[in-house]
Amino acid sequence: MVNRLSGKRILVTGAAQGIGLAIAKACAAEGASLFLIDLDGERLATEAAALQATGAKVGHAEANIVDAAAVASAVAQAAREIGQLNALINNAGVNVFAEPLQTSEEEWQRCFDINLKGAWNCCRAVLPDIIAQGGGAILNIASTHAFTIIPHTFPYPLAKHALLGMTKSLGIEYAGKGVRVNALAPGYVATQKVIDYWNSFPDPEAAKAETMKLHPGGRIATPEEIALAAVFMISDECPFMNATYLTVDGGLSVQQHP
Repeated sequence: MVNRLSGKRILVTGAAQGIGLAIAKACAAEGASLFLIDLDGERLATEAAALQATGAKVGHAEANIVDAAAVASAVAQAAREIGQLNALINNAGVNVFAEPLQTSEEEWQRCFDINLKGAWNCCRAVLPDIIAQGGGAILNIASTHAFTIIPHTFPYPLAKHALLGMTKSLGIEYAGKGVRVNALAPGYVATQKVIDYWNSFPDPEAAKAETMKLHPGGRIATPEEIALAAVFMISDECPFMNATYLTVDGGLSVQQHP
């Protein structure tokens, strides 16, 4: 084992399934100590126990990232259980897709509360400890929606564009304190959210085939492939990467398509 993340004490949000769980597993395999949070406390406890069984140092708490007090409490619990955090992976998010004029006030609020405010709550809670230790890393899981627009996906791309703005702003603000803040922008990933999206169509298999055709390689990413990129970006292997983002979408956003 290389232990590329030895000494890292990482908070991972939305860690009970999908990309967040894959990231947690990949970080644990590289020697990180982890504190995991998610709204699904039962599933989170099961997955945390499975990671602990591999010998990883893992704590966890059911928490809503929209609640700043709950996040602060989770960060304090993390310090007690695995030590002061020196890294954060903001993965928790939610798809909110609609036509702009059909977007309800509730959908708008939910989108920005989870995808932007929640990420900021976590950054705000963890940054003082990171700065006090002389530096560390924050990785925000954004999306190709952060720099491209697909019709009828409003207001999700607005929130992800803003998340990139926050990434750049915090990265510049705290660079002198030894803090790196970057973002990872996946395209389509084979998660339950994508499967649910396909299932929203009259012919899910046809919808899946259309998605695959959009990609130069004829397939979409696995959560584990996104996790590999996250490990690199949260590690010390890219010490001069700051206030920017890495796209992992198989070339989807480079080519023009309907």
